[in-house]
Amino acid sequence: MADITRRLGWRHLRGAPTAHIRHHRSGKLLHDGPGLSFWFRALTAALSEVPVDDRELAMTFHGRTSDFQDVTVQATVTYRISDPALAAARLDFSVDPETGVWRGAPLEQLGTLLTETAQQHALDVLARTSLASALVDGVAAVRERIAAGLGAEPRLPSTGIEVVAVRVVALRPEPEVERALRTPAREQIQQEADRATYERRAVAVERERAIAENELASQIELARREEQLVEQRGTNSRREAEEHAAADAVRAGAEAARTVRLADAEAARSVRLARAEAEGAREVGEARAQAQAAWLRVHGDVDVATLHALTGTRLAENLPNIDSVTISPDVLTGLLARLGGQGPGQGQG
Repeated sequence: MADITRRLGWRHLRGAPTAHIRHHRSGKLLHDGPGLSFWFRALTAALSEVPVDDRELAMTFHGRTSDFQDVTVQATVTYRISDPALAAARLDFSVDPETGVWRGAPLEQLGTLLTETAQQHALDVLARTSLASALVDGVAAVRERIAAGLGAEPRLPSTGIEVVAVRVVALRPEPEVERALRTPAREQIQQEADRATYERRAVAVERERAIAENELASQIELARREEQLVEQRGTNSRREAEEHAAADAVRAGAEAARTVRLADAEAARSVRLARAEAEGAREVGEARAQAQAAWLRVHGDVDVATLHALTGTRLAENLPNIDSVTISPDVLTGLLARLGGQGPGQGQG
């Protein structure tokens, strides 16, 4: 929209670089070009503003395939006005000299022209294509057909319109059909997901089995090593016991030999002692025998009274200490009679 200001009955217009301004007065073209700025009188000026920038036109329309399925096409057409003078002559791009607003709706008319033309060619393609083919290759086919149809449309060059690009955003069936079409794919995807899950579980089970086997092998190896350790410990204990037994045997042999030597020495000493004792006893016996024989020889020649006196003396030597002795006359008479060698009746005979 052009920028128009008021100054004392005059109007000043300032256009944008992307807007082509045409100024007529009394059927005479005074200003023609983009981005103009000039003064004019509102009562005598005829102004038109034609945009020359690229415009995006989004369109949505419904079509039917060869198997009678409804589809929705979403497309975008990029266009621009390449001949502003021709476009201003064919479409109403006039603006109000007071406000700078278009008097009509030229872009809507142009959008209707482009939309209907594109829709005609798209419907022609879809009518000869099945739904499955349209969903697979329909986007490219519809885009190419719309671009070719708009390029061959004679009304567009005669209106000063140039189509820059055509894009088909989407081609979709009805929601129920789309849901039905998605079901096999979803089931297949679900089956693939289930198979992947099963494979993952199988891999996990296989890994767990491998881990369990490794743990079992480790336990077996550990048990085998423990068995070897126990066996080695038993061998060491047996060897130690054998060494202790050998040492004990050596010590016992040495102790036995020492005991035997001590016993032999003791026996020899006992024998020597016994021999000495026997010899001493024999000598003592012989001395006693000789003494006894000498005593007997000495006393053999002594009379009986003297022997009795000696016997009493020897008896007195062997008796305990006696402080006092009381002898009755009868005892003394008998004793003296015995000491004399005569009994009580011998004096009378």
